[in-house]
Amino acid sequence: MSQTALIYHPDFELHNTGNSHPEKRNRSKIIYDYIKKSAISHELAWFEPGPIDLRWVKKNHSIDYINYVKNTCLLGDNTIDHGDTRVCPKTFEIACLAASSAIKGVDTVMNDNCQNAFCCCRPPGHHALHSSAMGFCFFNNIAIAARYAQEKYALNKILIIDWDVHHGNGTQASFYNDPSVFFFSAHQYPFYPGSGSSEEKGVGHGMGYTLNVPMPAGASIEHYRRAFNLSLTPTAYKFRPDLILISAGFDAHRNDPLATISLKNEDFGELTYLVKDIAEHFCHGRIVSVLEGGYNLSALPRSVYQHINALKH
Repeated sequence: MSQTALIYHPDFELHNTGNSHPEKRNRSKIIYDYIKKSAISHELAWFEPGPIDLRWVKKNHSIDYINYVKNTCLLGDNTIDHGDTRVCPKTFEIACLAASSAIKGVDTVMNDNCQNAFCCCRPPGHHALHSSAMGFCFFNNIAIAARYAQEKYALNKILIIDWDVHHGNGTQASFYNDPSVFFFSAHQYPFYPGSGSSEEKGVGHGMGYTLNVPMPAGASIEHYRRAFNLSLTPTAYKFRPDLILISAGFDAHRNDPLATISLKNEDFGELTYLVKDIAEHFCHGRIVSVLEGGYNLSALPRSVYQHINALKH
């Protein structure tokens, strides 16, 4: 049995954002092609997601909003979220497919087909709110996967780790009052979308189950290593998760055009090993990683390679 699954569908390219948009239609294909040709390809299990049951999308988004996205796409090439988040006639279908890939990842690890999985999907999801799109995101893939895992597999505690350079405000909002999902984010701050201060810790029963570690511009792996060792690991040991989900953005790379953090390709492998250590202690190594950002198309596949190579060891 392969330890690591890679979940991908060629239709991810059908969400066409246009040639000038950072979230280019071939982002996931470039990763897929790079990994497929790499030395580790034969060590992975390869899966495709199928259609999603919309009831899982409704676990995190209102039916009015789901219909709004669907109807906007039917009108043709358009924009929502003040022009930042572009749609085409296929966007609704492909956004659903991206959420389905995260669910496929959960099924793969929970049914012991593989110990962990990387979902090479687009569009990304962690900015998507309950009733609005934002930051290239339509449906919150990681949040949908968390709700699915809780209901389908009766998991009590899920840890979401978001190392995308932008704060996962949509994911945080989904679980801000929920003690069953711990949300950890290390991100450039202050920066888009403006949220993610260390003072944001949850509300109500969720107080203390959100942990933001803002990173200064120019932060290096030393900053992230400190955040993971001193903040994430002690918290995870207290929380004791049944499953770990990673919002795996690769836009903290030093060559990414949308941020000013200084991580290198191999640094994403180091972060992965730190997360694996937690997973091996508490949840039989079960990790589902879902692609978020990463907009330098040379650095992106190389960074993902380091991530997957660490997952499979």
